[in-house]
Amino acid sequence: MSEKKSFVLRLNAKTYEALEKWASDEFRSVNGQLEYIIDKALKDSKRIKDQKKDKE
Repeated sequence: MSEKKSFVLRLNAKTYEALEKWASDEFRSVNGQLEYIIDKALKDSKRIKDQKKDKE
């Protein structure tokens, strides 16, 4: 498992509430949802490799 870094993120209340609802809809924590969104954006922009596609 890779090492994880911690950092502070400030969001306005409406943004956090929307993110919290989205995460709940997908059975994730807010932190997990943020990781998912960021990871997907990095893969889509080809800034990191998609390990699933590399295996195929």
